[in-house]
Amino acid sequence: MLQQPRFLRLRNRALIALGVGLLVGFLVRDWRVGATAAVVAAILDTVYRARQASTVPAWRRASVAERRTEAQLRKLERSGYRTLHARAIPGSEAQIDHLVVGPTGVYAVDSEKWDKRLPVRVQMGKKLFHGPFDMKPRLTEASWEASQASELISKAYGREISVVPSLAIYGPPVPWKIMTIRGVDVYEGARARKWITKRERALTDAEIDRLYEIAAQVLPARYGDG
Repeated sequence: MLQQPRFLRLRNRALIALGVGLLVGFLVRDWRVGATAAVVAAILDTVYRARQASTVPAWRRASVAERRTEAQLRKLERSGYRTLHARAIPGSEAQIDHLVVGPTGVYAVDSEKWDKRLPVRVQMGKKLFHGPFDMKPRLTEASWEASQASELISKAYGREISVVPSLAIYGPPVPWKIMTIRGVDVYEGARARKWITKRERALTDAEIDRLYEIAAQVLPARYGDG
């Protein structure tokens, strides 16, 4: 039990609070001020760790790439964007890693962690390669996932809603900013946030809320309450 993550977090928090309390108390020569400082330190540590916690369940965190993209998308919440993670396409094994609904539209982001030793390149503007490997299947899958999400959301909403597909690649350098290949936007993972926000406003706040609710219903969480 002593090695469980929860116990270790509590132990570390107590040590931090104790250290801060003793230091402040010694410096000001007042144990009451030290005790107050200890409480404040514990609260700040709690808040910090809560903000760092992922909304993807711990037992389902299969991808470092997904967590990195999620961290970017979390910063968009203050700008009116809302995100659903790990959403299943009904009747299939496919999954949209991140579905984003916000002022500039609706987006499907698939986060990819590729071997950084192999270069990313494109041929004729239509073929994506990772080293010697043709990544056409990934492009086809990302495009199909977005089209299915678009169809399901549009049917429930009563109006055509386009879901823009993308691959956010982590690992090897991507020698372009954003390139559309076979209808899928491909970019280095760190650009995910800019890719979403660079467009003009297309949805109102009311439309965002409604589309988010619909997406949550028609695209069930792959892993329970993800």
